[in-house]
Amino acid sequence: MVLFFKKEHFFPFQDWGFEQEMDAARLGLYAVLGVLNVAFVATWIGVRKRHADDRPPCPIDVLTGFVTDFFDCLGIGSYAPTTAIFALRGCPSGELIPGTLNVGHNAAAFLETAIFMTAVAVDPALLAAMIVAASVGAFISAGIVSRLPRQTIQAVIGVALLLGALVFSATNLGFLPPGGTALALHGWRFALAVAGNFVFGMLMSAGIGLYAPCMILLFLLGLHPLAAFPIMMGSCGLLQPVAGIRFLRTGRFAWGPSLGINMGGVFGVLIAAYVVKSLPLTGLRWLVVCAVFYAAVSMLRAAWRARYGSHVTGAIHEEAAGNLIN
Repeated sequence: MVLFFKKEHFFPFQDWGFEQEMDAARLGLYAVLGVLNVAFVATWIGVRKRHADDRPPCPIDVLTGFVTDFFDCLGIGSYAPTTAIFALRGCPSGELIPGTLNVGHNAAAFLETAIFMTAVAVDPALLAAMIVAASVGAFISAGIVSRLPRQTIQAVIGVALLLGALVFSATNLGFLPPGGTALALHGWRFALAVAGNFVFGMLMSAGIGLYAPCMILLFLLGLHPLAAFPIMMGSCGLLQPVAGIRFLRTGRFAWGPSLGINMGGVFGVLIAAYVVKSLPLTGLRWLVVCAVFYAAVSMLRAAWRARYGSHVTGAIHEEAAGNLIN
């Protein structure tokens, strides 16, 4: 997400004329954010009895949340690294990963939105429209993803991780678009940005992070790089509890890892936002590229085996049975 963005870095934006409208937009965003997260917590408490036998969070779950949300707050992202860690650990199972990501990183998304939304002034209409579009997309997609078979989810996540590895590589090599100077979009650019965020919200419910594709789209449309920041923050801050509530109700999430990631993520965000001043991220991104690529291959291989391995095994058994009869 944010790469050492502090409030004092954004004072020049106070002269762009959005301050009054942004104050109203922020107030509305915070109100909706609060209501959704109260509903999220109430839903989680309400489904606790269904997960009474699930294992509690372990120290690795808490450490995963701390590390991934710490670097999420510094610009690395959390979904791809968390999925890579899940692949290395071999748990949770593939069909539970999207729900675990959305439920597990919700507390960190709430904090990051609350902390950093005051940083930049951007067109309130664009901000509101893109946040609503992402939330609606996430709500629709969460219901679909909750019913998908394991191999389909594994294949989707595998492809998404490969794309994520490419984005990380492009970032390190300086290939991403530089962005423009606008703080607002109009006409077809406005419509394309809103439609794109709807799709990105849907993909996030499948375990595919929103920040990179949203940022690239806004840069290509000419938005100032800093103006994309509150849009990404607000989108994830609102869509994660929306999607998370649906995953909680369907039970398609891992209880222990989700709770542990939330616990560790809170501390990771607070330290990244208020304590850390700078870190060399290029080398870390290359490390993430390797981990994400490994996770992508693991997911795709598991999906391939689930899809075709059973057919091959079944054919062998049928042949063996035929030979015995003959």
